[in-house]
Amino acid sequence: MFDFLEGYDVLGAFWTTVQLTVFSGVGSLVWGILLAGMRVSPVPLMRGFGTAYVNIVRNIPLTIIILFTSLGLADIFGVTMGAEDFKIQGFRLAVLGLIAYTAAFVCEAIRSGINTVPLGQAEAARAIGLSFSQTLRLIVLPQALRAVIGPLANVLIALTKNTTVAAAIGVAEAATLMKSMIENEAQTLAIGAVFALGFVVLTLPTGLLLGWLGKRLAVKR
Repeated sequence: MFDFLEGYDVLGAFWTTVQLTVFSGVGSLVWGILLAGMRVSPVPLMRGFGTAYVNIVRNIPLTIIILFTSLGLADIFGVTMGAEDFKIQGFRLAVLGLIAYTAAFVCEAIRSGINTVPLGQAEAARAIGLSFSQTLRLIVLPQALRAVIGPLANVLIALTKNTTVAAAIGVAEAATLMKSMIENEAQTLAIGAVFALGFVVLTLPTGLLLGWLGKRLAVKR
C-alpha cells in the first residue's frame, strides 16, 4: 500500500523540517523579545524602529523574505552564513528568513502579554530605583511570558507550517520531497495524505503540550 514511499527519505525530510522549526523558533523568540522591549521602550528611536519593523515585516509575504535571503543576501551581497556547502548555506539562510518574519509575530504576542501586567508594578519598580531594563527583565517579562504561552504556541505551529516555504530556495524539507514525489509517482492523493499526517503529528502534540503549560503557568490575578 505504501510502496510509493520506497526510495524516498521521508523521515529525513521531516527531520529537516523539525530542525528548521527549532532553530527558527529559538531565534524568533530571542529577536521577538528584543523587539517587544523596543516597542515599549521610553527611547523614541528604539520604539520607532520596533514599530516600523513589525508593521513592515508582517505585511511582506514570507516567500519574498525567503527569496531575498537567497537571491539578495547570498547572490548579490555574498553572504554565505559561514558555510561553503550550498545545502548548508540554503538551510541557514532559510532559518534567517524565518526568524526575521516570525519574530514580528512573537513581538506582538509578547507585547500583548506586557500590557496585561498591572502598571502599578512597573511604577513600584521605578520607585525603588530599578531602571527600565531591570524592570522589564525582572518584573514585567516573566509575567508577560507566562501570560502568552498560548499565543506563542500558535506562532510556533504557524512557523512549523511556514517551513514549507523554504522549498522555494531548495532546502530539502518535507514540502520539497512531497513535490518531488508527486512529480515522479502516481499516488498523488496518498502522498498528500502522508505528508498532511506528518505535519499533524508535528503540530498537534506541540499545541496540546503548550496549551496545558499555558494553563498551568497562568498568572492568577
